[in-house]
Amino acid sequence: MSRREFDPSVREEMDLDQPITSELERDLVNLVTLNRLFGSHALVIRFLRERLRTGRPWRILDLATGSGDIPRTIADWAARSGIEVSIDAVDQQPSTLEIARRLSGSFPNISYHQADVREFGSGSSWDIVLCSLALHHFSEADAVVVLRHAAALASRSVLIADLRRCSMGTFGVDLLTAVWMREPMTRNDARISVRRAFSFTELAGLAQTAGWRDYGHARRFCFRQAIWMDRASL
Repeated sequence: MSRREFDPSVREEMDLDQPITSELERDLVNLVTLNRLFGSHALVIRFLRERLRTGRPWRILDLATGSGDIPRTIADWAARSGIEVSIDAVDQQPSTLEIARRLSGSFPNISYHQADVREFGSGSSWDIVLCSLALHHFSEADAVVVLRHAAALASRSVLIADLRRCSMGTFGVDLLTAVWMREPMTRNDARISVRRAFSFTELAGLAQTAGWRDYGHARRFCFRQAIWMDRASL
């Protein structure tokens, strides 16, 4: 397996300051499709189903929310399940957040915030803290900050999900963006992302450096991984 390719001077196109364009909107649609097809939505719902019950309200924080598909998926599931949730969703990119707000007009229990996920919030203000497919955007040092901060904000549980760097994953993304999702922004960012992703061993090491103990860590479908902790370990 090749070394992680991370250059802080090279940013994914979706992270750049930019107006709302058809290219950005199409890229976000592609990301939602990938999240749905490759298990990100199912992973989050399975995680919450094992932890949330009716009879009390739950506060959830989604870090690096993108177009807000994870919060909307949670809100839909919670409504069907009779579970009361309020969701704060955070992203640093203003145009992406504006798109998320437009798509979430029928979800009054989702609030969007523009902020750096390394700094947003304080104390154990949320029951559940989530962060999906964002950790690879950060250097090793900043990834540790995100892991530590996410755990500090959660009073019950924290779940971090991301890509898993491996040779087959790199090949798969290159093939996917050559034959299907060929839009320039999606192709560029997907190929950068898979090479910036942390390996399974690397992510475990980052979590340990961040002070995580007694955590769960598993490989997931299509070259992804998830790492989580519950309150007894936080």
